[in-house]
Amino acid sequence: MALEFGLLIPPTPRGSTIEAMLAANDRLLAACSAHQLTAWFVDHFQFAERPYLECLALLAHSAGRCPGVRVGTLVLGQGYRKPALVAKAAATLQLLTGGRFILGIGAGWKEDEYRAYGWPFPPAATRLDELDEAIRIIKALWRDAPATFTGRHYQIADAICEPRPDPSPVLMVGGGGEKRTLRLAAEHADWWNVDYLSPEAYARKLRILHDHCEAIGRDPATIVPTAFCLMSVSHDESRVVRTPPINYPPTAHILSGGPAEVIDKIGAFTELGVSHIQLMFLDYPRGDGIDIFLEEVLPAFAP
Repeated sequence: MALEFGLLIPPTPRGSTIEAMLAANDRLLAACSAHQLTAWFVDHFQFAERPYLECLALLAHSAGRCPGVRVGTLVLGQGYRKPALVAKAAATLQLLTGGRFILGIGAGWKEDEYRAYGWPFPPAATRLDELDEAIRIIKALWRDAPATFTGRHYQIADAICEPRPDPSPVLMVGGGGEKRTLRLAAEHADWWNVDYLSPEAYARKLRILHDHCEAIGRDPATIVPTAFCLMSVSHDESRVVRTPPINYPPTAHILSGGPAEVIDKIGAFTELGVSHIQLMFLDYPRGDGIDIFLEEVLPAFAP
């Protein structure tokens, strides 16, 4: 089965230096250009005291250096920026990339980051209400001129977002909350994303997403299911990471093993209908894993 892949472009060194990170990211972006892979950028501001680059700035810089590469956010925390600003930035990126921008957005979760940067961190139910309103404002600004929206959390009045994107960016909702997040994905998303899940856990979330679609009268086939996965591939078993490293959920699923084993594990997702997988290589900033992936795994999923 044909399957699209994307690569996470890390914003922080992993046991190395900023210079090594930038060099490693250059290799990843070159792979995206050469193999028609998407490039993805995470939205955080701090992890302990490590250097950490801001999402939209790193994305815009990378997109400008690699024309033709499709780029996306994995995913923006909606509480970090007012939705009208997100809509405007996304419309600009859609224009400047020639229609190759994917806006991934979610409710946000990293409380210490919110507190450190001076943003409120309301309860999850409120953050999901905000996400709903944010998406409605973003879509209104992409569609209408002028656009007006009055909600409990966000408002715009006669707002202009010109040039309006044509076509609009793909809107991807991230998260696996079964009651609210998947309902919002059913209502708003072009793509849906969830991270670190095994195929079995992913299948459960996907069934619930489809149930929400059916409840509102939407064809589930109109939402593209995507998955963010950790990857550890090597010919040397001693280099294969089979348990999640620190800072990852202890239950995180890893696409791990030699090339044949990894192909089988990816195949379990394609059998569920997943058509796009974003990858984070656990040997980063080394390039061994990405080289094996490109040479021995990627060809198994060519159209």
